Amino acid sequence: MMWKCSPWALLPPAYSICTAAGLWLVYIVAIYSETVLPLNSQSRTRNGSRYPPFISVSGNFPPASCIFSGVMNMAAFVGWIIGVLRYLQLKRALDKSWLNFGSLLSFSIACFGMTVVGNVQVFNQMMIHNSGTIMTFGPGCLFCWLQSYLTLRADLRKEGRKTAIARFLLSAVITLCIIIHCSFIAVRSLLNAARWQWALVMFVLMFIGTFGIEFRHSSFEIVCTDTPRHPVRQSETSEESRQQLEQPSEL
Repeated sequence: MMWKCSPWALLPPAYSICTAAGLWLVYIVAIYSETVLPLNSQSRTRNGSRYPPFISVSGNFPPASCIFSGVMNMAAFVGWIIGVLRYLQLKRALDKSWLNFGSLLSFSIACFGMTVVGNVQVFNQMMIHNSGTIMTFGPGCLFCWLQSYLTLRADLRKEGRKTAIARFLLSAVITLCIIIHCSFIAVRSLLNAARWQWALVMFVLMFIGTFGIEFRHSSFEIVCTDTPRHPVRQSETSEESRQQLEQPSEL
C-alpha cells in the first residue's frame, strides 16, 4: 500500500525533534563542562561555579555556546519557513485573512527573537538577550492561541475540531508554563524556574510538530522560469485556454 500522505508532513515533527535534541545536547555539554547544575539537583542556590540550568545559561559558555548559536539560528530559520507554509495553507480557507497574517507576523517576531537569544549571550548583554527572550515567548504564545483558533475556523478536511482541541490544550499549558516560570523568577527560585522554562520550550516544540497533521494533505511547490513575468492565476489560465478553444482553426 502506497503512502498517500504528503512528504511535507514530516517537516514539522522533524523540526521539533531536531530542535529539542539540539537544545538537550547543549544542556549535556554544559553539564559535562560543569557550568550549570543538573535539572534534578536538590540545591536551591548556586553551587560554586555552577549556575541554574536555564537554556540560555547552558548555552552561554563555550563549547556549548557554539552549539547553542547554531541550533537557535537553524530553529529560527526553519521555524519561520513552517510559519510561512502554514500561512499559505490557510490563506484560501479563511475569510478573515488579517488573523492569518497576524499569526504569521507574531511568529516572525518570535523567530527573530530566537536569533537574538542564540547569538547574544545572556551574561554579555543581558538586556538585549532578555529582550530576545520576551520576543520569543510573548509573540510565540500569541501564535499558539491564534493558530488554535484558526485551526477551528478553517476546519481543513473536517479534522479541525479535534486538532483545535489538542492545540487549545497545548496553548493553555504553554501559557501556564510562562506564568509559573515568571512566578519562580519573581521569588528567586531559579532552579524551579529553569525546569519550567525547559517544559515551556518542549511544549512549544510539540505544538509546532502538530502542523504535520494538516501538512500531510498539502503540497508546496516553487516554480522557476527563465523569463521574468508576473505569476498567472489559475482562473486566468483557464480563461485563456477557453478562448483558444473557441477560436476557429485555420486550414
